[in-house]
Amino acid sequence: MMGNRGGRIHTPDKTLSRRRWASHHWICCVLEFRGRQREVMAPRSYTELFFLDEATAFAAGHRPCFECRRADANRFAEVFAETRSDSDSGDTVKTTRASVAEIDAVLHAERLAPDRSKRTYTSRLGDLPDGAIVRTDEGAALLHDRHLLRWSASGYGVPRAITRSAEVEVLTPRRVVEVIRAGYAPLLHPSALNLTSSTS
Repeated sequence: MMGNRGGRIHTPDKTLSRRRWASHHWICCVLEFRGRQREVMAPRSYTELFFLDEATAFAAGHRPCFECRRADANRFAEVFAETRSDSDSGDTVKTTRASVAEIDAVLHAERLAPDRSKRTYTSRLGDLPDGAIVRTDEGAALLHDRHLLRWSASGYGVPRAITRSAEVEVLTPRRVVEVIRAGYAPLLHPSALNLTSSTS
């Protein structure tokens, strides 16, 4: 999948700058849409980022794009609204579908620590839904079908059965975990589906 962080964060020589986002609109897109062709990291254009799948994009703090993935984005916004809690801002208008502004404000607070490093938290594996990505001693891994699948840029590794009581560092933001738990199923790389089906 492809995405961006709201604008240009690359230099004229097509390398990433020290800037890590241009706005709070961190989105996740499909690779093909209406036959459009793009020059990657073109001058005066947003910086394209690429993800193994939607679960990976979620772990990085992105959400579905409302242009190229409208149905998914609307579904995400509806489930996002369902997961509101009493601790949410009193200024939030309680609609049946969360606005882009609400989603981006919540996610931006959850994906970054005060020093601008990635914000994570700890949870028991048994308390997490399929689709969450966690950090293990062996690196990042996807939770899927009661197994952990080690993440790599080319696909997922051999499934390893989970210990439900094990504590792990969760890379997927808390609210996205709640959206997944409430029924939004992130798109997964085929390797995840092929690996877990072979263990059934």
